[in-house]
Amino acid sequence: MTTNKRRLLVTICAASLIAIAVGCTASDKSIKNSSAANINAEARILSVLEDMSRDRKYAMWNITQEEGSLLRILTAATGAKHVVEIGTSNGYSTILFCLALRTTGGKMTTHEIDPYRISMASENFKKAGISHLVTIVEGDAHEKVTRLKEPIDILYIDADKAGYFDYFTKLLPLVRPGGLILAHNTTDLASEMQDYLKAITNNPELETIFLLKQPSGLSVTLKKRR
Repeated sequence: MTTNKRRLLVTICAASLIAIAVGCTASDKSIKNSSAANINAEARILSVLEDMSRDRKYAMWNITQEEGSLLRILTAATGAKHVVEIGTSNGYSTILFCLALRTTGGKMTTHEIDPYRISMASENFKKAGISHLVTIVEGDAHEKVTRLKEPIDILYIDADKAGYFDYFTKLLPLVRPGGLILAHNTTDLASEMQDYLKAITNNPELETIFLLKQPSGLSVTLKKRR
């Protein structure tokens, strides 16, 4: 091998090593920037939730922090792509779902009949930076849910208690096998939803457990895979 060829080979190898090093550095920076962005986005959401928890006018509507953590964990663990909520209220639980949906690439469809609560929820979604993940459906959910066509990974019901069974009956066919149906107030307001509780515990195609029984209660129902 001639001297010139050796020099050319050395130059090419050196250039390749530099390119690899630069590429790794750029990749590392990209990962770090992405991680920082995610941390900042989550911090923003958690800050909004904390503000909502401190605001006394929201106190009677919101789920507990423990219940909220469970919603987030279940959404993340199932890799949910579509969560349907009945009862938006001020958007507290919706935002908790979106903490997980940000990472699963999912979206939220939430139903609310009260225009005032929709206004509050919309403002909270903007503050949290998750408006792009949420579709708010205004009106009577008993009628509006019949327009849903997409598969549901998680159905969360926290609205008129006597209406749980109707929501459940209409939406169960859309819940995918392996999907979940969650319902709030299954302890403190159980007397108002007896038909729903019987439906989720007596159907052999479902498996139900009751968690966080105090103070409100949350039922978690699995639609079994066949």
